[in-house]
Amino acid sequence: MTVTLDESYEQCRRLNKRYGSTYYWSTYLLPRIKRHHVHALYGFCRYADDIVDDMGPAPTVEREAALRTFGERFFVDLERGASDDPVLKAVVHTVRAFGLDPECFHRFLRSMAMDLSVGSYETWDDLLGYMDGSAAVIGEMMLPILEPPSLAEALPSARALGNAFQLTNFLRDIAEDLDRGRVYVPQADVRKFDAESAFVERRVTPGLVDLLQFEIERCRDLYAAADLGVGLLPASSARCIAGARALYSRILERIEAQGYDVFSGRARVPTREKLAVAARLARH
Repeated sequence: MTVTLDESYEQCRRLNKRYGSTYYWSTYLLPRIKRHHVHALYGFCRYADDIVDDMGPAPTVEREAALRTFGERFFVDLERGASDDPVLKAVVHTVRAFGLDPECFHRFLRSMAMDLSVGSYETWDDLLGYMDGSAAVIGEMMLPILEPPSLAEALPSARALGNAFQLTNFLRDIAEDLDRGRVYVPQADVRKFDAESAFVERRVTPGLVDLLQFEIERCRDLYAAADLGVGLLPASSARCIAGARALYSRILERIEAQGYDVFSGRARVPTREKLAVAARLARH
């Protein structure tokens, strides 16, 4: 059944609310006219991520084919300026409305494909190569929607924030990623802090604590680099980014508060806290 553009944006909004609640509540700090465009970008990323991670027992070859088909359909629809897909209809509209660079989407899909064949990364630079397409590029996609006076000046901070968000996810989701046969912490760091047994036995060890303290400090450095760009945004956009940054960085505090135990439960920021931060920033 063909969906309308409004229905497609609504589908993306529901995906954002269900799977990315921190980002979702932060969008309420944007003008209403822009929120649905952020939902569309989230919908695109979620669609691809679900192909990689949520196709049940489907073998890798089927996931690879599905991801390739999804990408091909998107770029064909983008070229013709319209889509009948319930999610891509909104995505195509957003990309064309803001003149987003299609290469960003190629880079994103390349990193998603890496998840089907790469289980770990040896060094931080190796991991950054993956994150360029899975995280930093999201900041690049967002910038035209946020409308800074100078895209080039705001770009480094946007990329840093994308990387900070993803590294936060990596540290929070160590157990979940292990279930999928992946480790998104540099193996060189794991060895440096003698934390190998923690990943094998899924328990907190002194080495794991040292490792997570090191990675959390690295992540906070990324947030600090991202903060330099908030002042380069219009006030309405700055509120949204400041809200997302404030909320997501609190996940690191939750990891610390639970004694670096990333195996027993997922570090979460309560919804009431998300709403409180959004309300406070909305008043400024």
